[in-house]
Amino acid sequence: MSDLSSTAWEQRYQTGDAPWDLGFPAPPFVNLLLSSEAPKTGRIAVFGCGGGHDALLFAEAGFEVVGFDFAQTAIDRANAKAHAREITSIQFLKRDIFDLEAEFANGFDYVLEHTCFCAIDPELRSRYVQLIHTILKPQGQLIAIFYAHGRSGGPPFGVKPQEILDYFEPQFDRILFQPATDSIDKRKGDEYLAIFQVRK
Repeated sequence: MSDLSSTAWEQRYQTGDAPWDLGFPAPPFVNLLLSSEAPKTGRIAVFGCGGGHDALLFAEAGFEVVGFDFAQTAIDRANAKAHAREITSIQFLKRDIFDLEAEFANGFDYVLEHTCFCAIDPELRSRYVQLIHTILKPQGQLIAIFYAHGRSGGPPFGVKPQEILDYFEPQFDRILFQPATDSIDKRKGDEYLAIFQVRK
């Protein structure tokens, strides 16, 4: 897939070519929220929210959630799920995430990342880190599952664990960064669970 435009992603959702959509929340997020390390509730932005599974998980855990995706079909599906479950602490907005800085500067306590970093053009990764820093409040946190596979091509585009740290650590403190032990079978060994906090 060489075309990373919103039109191309929309077409993949419409044709059912969306292997990144697990159909349920990512197990590392489920278990994080059940653990003693669970973050306190707050306002959280979900980048590349897709069908909304992870976003809805956090909404049901008491967070105020805004999910962003630039594929309309994904947004429609996520909104339908929220409506069916009668969840009112969540909204899904059709946006290009790189247009969010002016509208949402310092607007969130958290950003949630799962299969968005690996889907953007790797040349945009530094800009992605800056985007997160801009829309988080002081000492806000990124909660992430990074898909750190080493295969060529993409999306999903590969990245090494140390590269992830190199991108984020100039502006963020590392709270948690470890291999996920509870990934789905086809992603075992390729996922890292991370919490990075905006540096004071």
